[in-house]
Amino acid sequence: MSTKHPIISVTGSSGAGTSTVKNTFDQIFRREGIKSVSIEGDAFHRYDRATMKTEFERRSAEGNHTFSHFSYEANVLHDLERVFREYGETGAGKTRHYVHNDVEAKQFGTVSGTFTDWIDFEVGTDILFYEGLHGCVLNDDVNLPKYADLKIGVVPVINLEWIQKIHRDRCERGYSTEATTDIILRRMHDYVHCITPQFSQTDINFQRVPVVDTSNPFISRSIPTADESLVVIRFKDPRGIDFPYLTSMIDESWMSRANSIVVPGGKMDLAMQLILTPLILRLVDHSKRA
Repeated sequence: MSTKHPIISVTGSSGAGTSTVKNTFDQIFRREGIKSVSIEGDAFHRYDRATMKTEFERRSAEGNHTFSHFSYEANVLHDLERVFREYGETGAGKTRHYVHNDVEAKQFGTVSGTFTDWIDFEVGTDILFYEGLHGCVLNDDVNLPKYADLKIGVVPVINLEWIQKIHRDRCERGYSTEATTDIILRRMHDYVHCITPQFSQTDINFQRVPVVDTSNPFISRSIPTADESLVVIRFKDPRGIDFPYLTSMIDESWMSRANSIVVPGGKMDLAMQLILTPLILRLVDHSKRA
């Protein structure tokens, strides 16, 4: 952790909704006049698309049928840890962008499925914001929670997460349901061993729970809407959290445990604004006083 150069890490798997949560953070940063620098987890993949395909085929031929982007070894987590450490110490660092599609290829002037060059962070930022798969990894090789000052988990119940991924991959990436299902199955080992342990390291988890039938996510025709969901918000340390204020400000919310509040799905953005804004302002205030 760094008082002078704070870091926020938002972690969730593919289809969890971390990009939507990033929009809420961007609103807070813009409204409060906070200058942030953002990095994406995809920037720290070890392989571009073509090389990943080759590596995938090689490992499959060797009998490894669990290798995926969720795997530690498919990512340069030491580089991510170095960026966290360097920013915390100096407010500087480097990042790049993984180009997902042809639209981004035109934007960045490079080929889809490749990386842009590494570039330096803008000088004089208030906060580093990370969003991706591995922002809270703690294992024998890296300790990312050590460097992050506010750690957020975005964790829909798994059937909903699968529905969101299937619909996104089908609509935005042109994958068939069968192809996405194969990806989900291949990733399951590392989802259990690499992704879920991170949510024990987070300070706050936001878990969306549908209140409609999602028992067979592979035939779902639509994603449950926010109004068809509840959000369970769990605080690792509830001390200092004004639960009576939150339940009074968010209609139809209630506490389910001493460290958890449940809100209607349509109120998730409001809940995040109410919960996260004072935490972010406190980080920035402490950094300016340091």
